[in-house]
Amino acid sequence: MDYDDMLDRAIEETPDIDGGSERFDVPDPEVRQEGNVSVYENFQSTVDRLGREEDHVVKFLQNEVGTSGHIDESGRARLTGEFSERRIQNALDAYVEEFVLCSECGLPDTHIVREQGAVLLQCDACGARSATSS
Repeated sequence: MDYDDMLDRAIEETPDIDGGSERFDVPDPEVRQEGNVSVYENFQSTVDRLGREEDHVVKFLQNEVGTSGHIDESGRARLTGEFSERRIQNALDAYVEEFVLCSECGLPDTHIVREQGAVLLQCDACGARSATSS
């Protein structure tokens, strides 16, 4: 068997490991207006999917859209002002990029650690550690 034959065989038999982040999908935000408040209906299921603390996520959303808000007793995020689903989705995408996906391997197998006052994103898949903004 020559090199080209072995290479062809290796390519044919290599399992498809691409798409590690495809198993990770964030639910689209369901936002409705209630007076001057935007209610993020499926906030709790989104937070559960992200595997992050709800207070951390809502604070990030508040900063991204420039408003105040809170989490009600039903687990919905209530943001003061009128915000479209697209605007909330863009803020959520920014959160995922900074606090969920590993900057090295791109996988969502991460958790937030605090070390000597710094907030780091620790990847369980590749072991990388990266600083975050907060």
